[in-house]
Amino acid sequence: MSEKTASHDRTELAERRTDWAEDRTVLANERTFAGWMRTGLAAAGLGLGFNAVFKQVEPTWLAKGVATLFIAISILIFLAAFRSASSVIEKMHSHSVEPVKAGHLSVITILFIAGDLALATVLWIL
Repeated sequence: MSEKTASHDRTELAERRTDWAEDRTVLANERTFAGWMRTGLAAAGLGLGFNAVFKQVEPTWLAKGVATLFIAISILIFLAAFRSASSVIEKMHSHSVEPVKAGHLSVITILFIAGDLALATVLWIL
């Protein structure tokens, strides 16, 4: 094997490894987004739990306020997750994997935020 062929093979292998690394990063970004969305849901659930446990607290607005605070934290987590994931999607180029589209992430984020807002609304109505 000539030196030129060996050099070409090493370069091609290095490029393939880089492509695989980018694909792994794209997939890791999706897992991270999902993890942050779960964390946001947990924050909203924690707020609901506080409201349920402290429902008998007077004044009632105090328990509702703490629950609303956690719901607001949940919304901030959703927005931060979307922003971070979208940024990575824009920067990375997938090769062998089909990354989730930023539009799908925005739909998921909007639905979760809408759910949180509905939850907070019902919390204050009851």
